[in-house]
Amino acid sequence: MPVFSVSAFRRIVRASAVYDVLLTAAFATPWTFALAHGQLSALNQVLGGAALPAFSAFHILFACLLGSVVLVWSVLRIRDPQPRFGRYDAVARLLFSLWMLWALVQTGAPLLWLFLLPEAAWGVVQALPPRREMPV
Repeated sequence: MPVFSVSAFRRIVRASAVYDVLLTAAFATPWTFALAHGQLSALNQVLGGAALPAFSAFHILFACLLGSVVLVWSVLRIRDPQPRFGRYDAVARLLFSLWMLWALVQTGAPLLWLFLLPEAAWGVVQALPPRREMPV
């Protein structure tokens, strides 16, 4: 059941990319990640969880690799928000949501809900089929 016009779907793809830039920019460098880690740890504590564990240089490397790849993928979707990119993004978000759910089960960290819910929502919306627009 098509829900969105193709042009609306393209706006959704672009909006999800802008969301990703805002959310993951801090994960792109070791210095910005250190600041974000401290803020996320404090937020997790405010939400009733424990402080986040300290990251070693090896953990930070993987966080920054992930942040860098997501930023590049986001710029592509901002500049060229093709519906097929939205489909790929929906699959990636499903995978990310699964791993966040796994981490939530393992840790109980309430902070993860703040990432998991929007991630899953963007994935569902981008998995919906766009309507074909009739030629004028």
